[in-house]
Parts: sequence; structure tokens; C-alpha cells
Amino acid sequence: MGLSGRMIKTVAMATTLFVGGAASAATDSNDLLIKFKDAQAIKGFTTMAQQGGGQVETLGSGNWVHVKLTAQNLKTMTLKEIKNHPAVASVQPNYPVHLMENYQLKDAALRAKLQHMIDGSGNAANKPAKSTAAADNPAIPSAGPASGTGADPDFSKQWGMNDIGANKSWQKTRGEQMIVAVIDTGVDYTHEDLVDNLWRNPGETGTDAQGRDKSTNGVDDDGNGFIDDVIGWDFATNDNKPYDLAGDPLEVIMKGMNPGHGTHCAGNVGARADNGKGIAGVAPNVKIMAMRFLTEKGQGTTAGAIQAIDYAVKMGAKVLSNSWGSEGEDSSDAQENLALREAIQRAEAAGVLFVAAAGNGHSGVGYDNDTDAKPGYPASYDYDSILSVAAIAKDNTLGSFSNWGVKSVDIAAPGVVVYSTTVGNKYSDTVVDMFGIKATWDGTSMATPHVAGAAALYWSAHPTLTAKEVKAAILNSATPVPALAGKLVTGGKLSVENLMR
Repeated sequence: MGLSGRMIKTVAMATTLFVGGAASAATDSNDLLIKFKDAQAIKGFTTMAQQGGGQVETLGSGNWVHVKLTAQNLKTMTLKEIKNHPAVASVQPNYPVHLMENYQLKDAALRAKLQHMIDGSGNAANKPAKSTAAADNPAIPSAGPASGTGADPDFSKQWGMNDIGANKSWQKTRGEQMIVAVIDTGVDYTHEDLVDNLWRNPGETGTDAQGRDKSTNGVDDDGNGFIDDVIGWDFATNDNKPYDLAGDPLEVIMKGMNPGHGTHCAGNVGARADNGKGIAGVAPNVKIMAMRFLTEKGQGTTAGAIQAIDYAVKMGAKVLSNSWGSEGEDSSDAQENLALREAIQRAEAAGVLFVAAAGNGHSGVGYDNDTDAKPGYPASYDYDSILSVAAIAKDNTLGSFSNWGVKSVDIAAPGVVVYSTTVGNKYSDTVVDMFGIKATWDGTSMATPHVAGAAALYWSAHPTLTAKEVKAAILNSATPVPALAGKLVTGGKLSVENLMR
């Protein structure tokens, strides 16, 4: 929803990420995902494309490649000829990924007034642009024993964590041995409340034959195709530092950016409990795999999402927390995104649970995923491994922005004014509060990691169960809510207390 009316305005900010852009609109028609029938055909096509200046990136699974063609390429072979080539199984756009535009101040008069205030005060006019170079991102901290003891001082601010009764089962398990991949804008891996719970790649830790630290020796020690991937990977900039950049709050208002999204989600999944710092996540001893495929500007691609999913599954994550998706209004054929569908199917075949945000509606107004002509994806894909999550407020009402669907949306979880970790050892339920404009952390994005954490907690206590059984346990333990009756599969909200009884 755009900002309008008086300068003093409170904005409910729905923060699910959305894959958008039909090929005819925002997608570069030369930026494609192509599936070949065999690996040999990929080699031949790669040679042809590179000779014409094109770029070809193998996605690693299912014979899919990401291709950026040049005009010179298309003189040799047209798009139509590529689609009809006997070695090609499928061709689709590499759909761009972006944040929903309802973050941005759209009222022209208010924008002009605010920009004048910014320029006049010097708050932003003379600020250099924040570098996104990998070299400027913090070094990855070494693993060590968990630091700090004592009660978490901000736990009382987490209305959602208290509502679902997360801490009432921690005497049974805290999510030990479970890996949850937070597939998002990255994670502040230096954060005091997250650093002790980072997943560590066993193949890139310790010392090599030369006595060098494997985490920094510049060698792909475990042979998985990624060098020094200690805590995850950044598919947005293709490096081993999936850091979640903080950015400038003014950019949220003026440009619609939402930096820090992944860090906020990670805290809901598994911020460390009883360390005398900040908050606690649903599964406070879980291992968080940091996956970045969206930049601090909220931009990415379907190819990046697929790479992140495949990496997480390959490296042992059992739960994927996906606070992103697509809305049909952004792409007329989003439902037929075969490349993304196949990535989810590969994850399902590997026994992984895919927790997905149900979506934040059209222009921030929720709708029925079952009946709308343009439902949200991948939450609405019909796969057993997908657990679709809506957002509920403290008063047990469905978030005004939240999608629903009695057939396709499974359960609700806390997703309005959610308090969690933010970049730079900070904590907040507010994205921006300045110049009389306030925006809080709201969205099915915030609800999704609560459910991902719950899945990890339950699975830790019942390690022999399948993903389908874990999903069923979560749904069967939901607390009925009158406002959700006839809107969700369960008609209720997440209850970790019930789940862990």
C-alpha cells in the first residue's frame, strides 16, 4: 500500500518478497533459463553462446542453465529456434525477484516535501552510497563455545513468541542438530544473538594438509563447487559472505528498499536463548544456514532462488524458511515456473520441508489464494512438502495484508509488529520511524520463520519422522481461531506448546 494523506502516517509494512515481472514487462527477453535433455547438449550450447559473447551458468541440477544472450548470439540462433531445438526440453524467462512496492512513499507531494527536508538537513544528501562489495562485508567469525548466560532481556517484547508458547517446551529440546536454511537477503552473521547458532560447514572447517585454516584457504575443500562456504553462500554476489546489509532507513521510504529482512527472519527461527542478550527464537539451539539471493535492494532472480534451494538441500538443511514468492499479478505464467517447481520437487524428494509465505496480497490487501486468478507462489503450488503460512496479529485477527485460502494456506503465525534481531547487534519491531512516518515489521515474511523454527524444534525431538509427518503434526496442533475459520486449512494459528506436548 502506498503512503498517502498527512505527513504523520503509520504504515503497516507487509514484508514478503515477490518474484515479479512478465517477460513482456520487466524481464530481459535475453535472460533465460533453459532446460536441456542431457548434459552433452549443455556443453555444445555453452560453446556456441560464449563464442557470441553470451554468458552461460549451469544451475547444477535438472540440466537447467541460466543464459544471458547477446545480439550476436541471436544472429546465430533465434529464440524460436532455441525453443524448438530437439536438445531443448524447456525455455522460460529468468524472472526477476523484488520487494513488494508497498514499502515506498508514492504520494508525489509528500515525496517532494520529504526530499526537501532530507536535503535541507543534510541527513542523506551528502551520504556516500553504501558499498555492496564482498570485501566490505564483515569477516565470518570463528566458531567457539556459546557466549553469555542469563535471561533474554527483550523476550517480553516478543508477543508472538509468548503467544505460541515456544519456551514452554525447551526443557525437551531446543532444536539441536537441526539445520534451517534462511533463504532471503542474507543474515548478519556477526550479530550477538545469532553468531552462536550459525551452521558451520564441516567440510570447510578445521585445517588442511598444509596446516591452513580451511575456512579461509581459498580452496574448495569439500568439493561441492563453492570455495570457503563456511556458513552458507551469497548467490546475489557469488561469494562466501551472505551478509545482510543494513542500508539507510530513508531508502525504505523513498526507494521501497527493505534491508535487514533476512536477519529479522533468522532471529524468529533461532536467536540464542538464555545468553543474556536480546531475544530468543522458536528453536534457540538450531543451526542457521545463511543463504542470500536477494540484495539489500530486494532484487534477485529465479536462478538465484533455485541455486539457494539446491545448495541448502545438498548441504543438509531439513527445513527451508522462504519469506519470498511470486504473485500472479507480476507474471502471467508464474504458475508455470517449471524451473522453480522442479527445485522444490528436488527438495521434497530429499525429505525437506519447504515453509513458504502465503503472500501479502495485491498492493498490500490480502486475498484468497484458492480463488484469485493470480495466487501467490510458491506457497500455492500443490506439493506435500510446502507448508504455507498466513500472518496473524496480537488480537487474533488475520493481517489485513495477508493472503488466505482454505485449501492452499495451511496455518497462521505471528506476523504483525514482530520484534526480532536486526543488522548491527540491534533488535526492533520497527523498520523506520522518522519524519512522522512509521513502518513496522509486518508480513507473512515474519510469520513464516516462526513455523520454520517450530518444525525444527519438533523434528529435533522426533528425528525419525518424515517431512510430511512433521507438517501434519504442526497442522494438527494448531489452536482454532474464529477469525481464521473457513480461511485456512487448519482454521487456526501455530501453537508450539500444543505441538511439543
